Amino acid sequence: MKGETSARKKQLTMSEFVQRRNPPCTPQQAAIVTDVILNMLVTDMRPMSMVEDEGFKKMVGTLNPGYILPSRTHFTKLMERKYQEAFQKIKSAINTTNSRMALTTDIWTSVATEAYLGITCHYIGNDWKMTSVCLTTMPLEDRHTSTNIAEWLEEVAVKFEIPSEKICAIVHDNGANIVAAAKLLEEKHGWSSIRCTGHTLQLVINAALKNTGIQRAVGAARCLVEHFKKSEQACSKLKDKQKQMGTPEHKLVQDVSTRWNSTFYMINRLIEQRWPVTATLSDPSLTHRDKRYLDLKPDQWSLLEELCTALKSFECATVFMSGQEYITVSSLPPLVKGLLKSTEGAAYDSASVKSFQVTAFEQLQNRWKETLFDQVDNPVVLSSALDPRFRRLKFLSPEQIITVQAKVQAKALAARREMVQQQITTSTIRTAAEPSTSLLDSLLESGGSSDEESREEKAEEDLNTQIRNEVLAYFGERPLAKEENPLDWWRDNKDKYPTLAKLAKSYLCIPSSSTPSERLFSAAGNIASKKRASLSPEHVDMLTFLIPIQSFGRVNKKHVLMNNTEQ
Repeated sequence: MKGETSARKKQLTMSEFVQRRNPPCTPQQAAIVTDVILNMLVTDMRPMSMVEDEGFKKMVGTLNPGYILPSRTHFTKLMERKYQEAFQKIKSAINTTNSRMALTTDIWTSVATEAYLGITCHYIGNDWKMTSVCLTTMPLEDRHTSTNIAEWLEEVAVKFEIPSEKICAIVHDNGANIVAAAKLLEEKHGWSSIRCTGHTLQLVINAALKNTGIQRAVGAARCLVEHFKKSEQACSKLKDKQKQMGTPEHKLVQDVSTRWNSTFYMINRLIEQRWPVTATLSDPSLTHRDKRYLDLKPDQWSLLEELCTALKSFECATVFMSGQEYITVSSLPPLVKGLLKSTEGAAYDSASVKSFQVTAFEQLQNRWKETLFDQVDNPVVLSSALDPRFRRLKFLSPEQIITVQAKVQAKALAARREMVQQQITTSTIRTAAEPSTSLLDSLLESGGSSDEESREEKAEEDLNTQIRNEVLAYFGERPLAKEENPLDWWRDNKDKYPTLAKLAKSYLCIPSSSTPSERLFSAAGNIASKKRASLSPEHVDMLTFLIPIQSFGRVNKKHVLMNNTEQ
């Protein structure tokens, strides 16, 4: 009896057993788990309501039975706090850097028909690495006029305490309102207006593709791909034919009519799969007679093959110039010159592709006429001059090279004067703290104004000589290999060319396209999805800000250059 009583005392209820085996989390442990969940929600762009889903609750309970999952409201407050911490950190980083910076901007409309202005900031840090940060995905309530857009951009600069003189350029698309806004800011603050290379190339190709023969062939290709996308039986048969013929087992690609590069990918893939596709369509057990017309005619296949060849160089340029982890703006002048050369020198049999060739060449010349042919002393060409890979400026005439080098020297002289003035200001502050000179000394020095003027003239002459020698020595060096990183070169040579190194940071930080701000909207589109259409615009801005900008899209330069035909 005594043993049975003892056994009953030791026996625990189920809840006591679970509680003893899985004791509650300590406050420190619970805080760690909560922070991990919050990071997962932000990084993976999951709705805060996910913490109220039964499946999620069970998963967390299984992994850590002692953890009590907080409410959705609690996670929302934590997200707001996290935003404030990240905002202060980014603002501090921007304010502490001595480098000038460039902005990119674009406007987007969510599924809830709410408009947003995306702005990103780009600068070269003290470690000579490109730094890109999201500033805002700002909800817009007023009309998107040029004046309003300019004011919104200024408001964001003030919010992050960025002095107007610290911003060197703003990169934007070709929309009339944003172009006008950039012009207003250029006149008011001196921010250079740079049009997005990707958007400009889009306009070039769109104009060149407006050929009846090309439109018919592309339309036929689009219908063919759509047939396979809609027919599971046709897709299955295509796989069999791919295996039989030893063709890569790739799916056909459907294009988006507003994106020319998606049309290129569709054509490129269709040409790769031509014979398996033709064999599938020729199978009478699969394709009815009324569907045989889907196969392209021989002349259409030939036209698409030539068109694909013509588009390859444009696709390679677009992908390369969309990168944000390496220098792009300095590559624009030689790249456009290269596109002009390759477009003009190619030989095609199809009259339609010849028409594409002529139109594309004219469009390239017209859209970059001012930047590359007329006013060459602009930020884009100056960035090429300050890129050791392109410092010989082979894409310019000898007269234009002299003009650009003189502009670089003038900019360098202004930068050196600014550096000297800063040193004088610092020295004056230190001197003010030291004992002042006697009255007699100051009286004796009062008559030495001519000596002081001569010293100043000598100092100015020495400054001009130093800058001239620095510029001549820089342009006299051999160009850096194209595959080398110009920022690494500047990091290693900043002491040799101190003034030009400071100037290089101000120009090489400019992105050649507004892709970074467009990538914000890729993230914002996932955040402001149909499931979360009721999400407040302020929370959309916070969540987009918290996602590291590097995760919006990476482009590997060497991959683009070496494997631009691989899809």
